[in-house]
Amino acid sequence: MLLRGITALIVLQIIGSGVQVLLLPMLPGPIIGLLLLFIWLLLRGEVSPALHEGAGALLRYLPLLLVPPSAGVILYAADLADDLLKLALVLLVSLTVSLWFTGFFMQWLIRRQQRKEASHE
Repeated sequence: MLLRGITALIVLQIIGSGVQVLLLPMLPGPIIGLLLLFIWLLLRGEVSPALHEGAGALLRYLPLLLVPPSAGVILYAADLADDLLKLALVLLVSLTVSLWFTGFFMQWLIRRQQRKEASHE
């Protein structure tokens, strides 16, 4: 069952990469694969035991994926320090835009839910 779950995840990532090459070059293939997985799970309504087991097996090794970026930060600390102001500015702008968008989207969802509840009464 583990192999079936991991295979499903890899197949969705490959399909996502194919869609990226053919149709959406501005989005990464694994992100498209993740969206395809989300749509697939919405349509099924449940997570299969094989997929649950495969994802659980991969999550055990997630900390290993954080080792290379950590080593890169340590290795290139001097270069990062040179561009500290630029990095801080980019992080501040992205945080501000993300917070604004999240608040705007949440307000839109609340108003939509209130309209839906009002129309049902």
